Parts: sequence; structure tokens; C-alpha cells
Amino acid sequence: MNKAFVKESDHDDDEEAAALALAIPPGSKNYITPAGYQRIKDELLQLIDVERPEVVRIVHWAASNGDRSENGDYIYGKRRLREIDRRIRFLTKRMDLAAVVDPSVHHGSDQVFFGATVTYCNQTGEERTITIVGIDELDPLKGKISWVAPVARALTKARVGDVVSFQAPHGLEELEILEVHYPAPDAG
Repeated sequence: MNKAFVKESDHDDDEEAAALALAIPPGSKNYITPAGYQRIKDELLQLIDVERPEVVRIVHWAASNGDRSENGDYIYGKRRLREIDRRIRFLTKRMDLAAVVDPSVHHGSDQVFFGATVTYCNQTGEERTITIVGIDELDPLKGKISWVAPVARALTKARVGDVVSFQAPHGLEELEILEVHYPAPDAG
């Protein structure tokens, strides 16, 4: 059968929904910082207002050229359009589930909550600094970890000077909290 008449599966949507369900603990919200929410919103608007209309224009032009079965612009354009639409649906779902939490409300606090930048020391004396962020914002290479990560859960609600323990892949690990910082509230 010609590929043009075969409906592609929504398997990717199912995978995204499953990843969303696994990442957020049952009964919890999808916590996100205002900056993280703005990044998602900006990407969504870029897709809707810029990328999608451009691809639609290209597909329309390619379709007007006649035979679509061997028209690379048409075939690639339709595929790209499906990818964009899938990403738009995903981002829309994430924004619908998002609970924006401004970490600056804890500015000056020495207790760890969502949005905190925490410096801690492990049992071997290694110091590490992490920032606890939303699932959609994590970037381990930049020290941004998700609030659902075991280390983040162990640190949450602890204070400077506290020693917390958590189950790491290599066994029980203890961490001493050295510093806790939050962004300053906006002056505007």
C-alpha cells in the first residue's frame, strides 16, 4: 500500500505521555520555575508562529508541483509538520500540568526547597553545587537536577549544617549541607 494512505501511529505521543507519568510522582504537580515555564512558552510560540507556518508554506508549494510520491520537499515537509505538531501537543500538555513556583520567595532562607541552589559535601569530602529545578528544566551537566531525583528529595527541607542520607546506586550516601541560596526577588 502507498505510504500516503497509511496512518502513522501515535506511538510517540504514547511514549511522551508515559514519560510524563513516570517522571511526576502520583498525586504531585509538575513544578517548574518561572524561567523554565517561560522557555517552554517561548518554544511553543516559536513553533506555532514561525516554524509551522513556514513548513505549511513549503508543503503547499511542493504539493502544487504535481507528483507527490517522489517530491522530497513535500515528503520531508509533511514529516516535519507531524514532528512540529507532536511537539506542540507535548509542550501544551506540559504547560497545562505546570505549577509555577517562584524560588525567590525563599530568598535568605537556609532551608532547602524547590529552586534552591545547594552546596553540599559528601563522605569523601567532595563538594558539589546543584540547583533543584523542574523535570522539564533539568540539565545535569550544568548542575540542575530534578526535584524528583533521590538527592533532591533527600536535601529538601534540610537546613545548612544538616547531614542527610539517601540511597545512591552504589549504596547509602551521606551529604552535609554547606550553603543554600535562592535568587533575589525581582525589584519590579
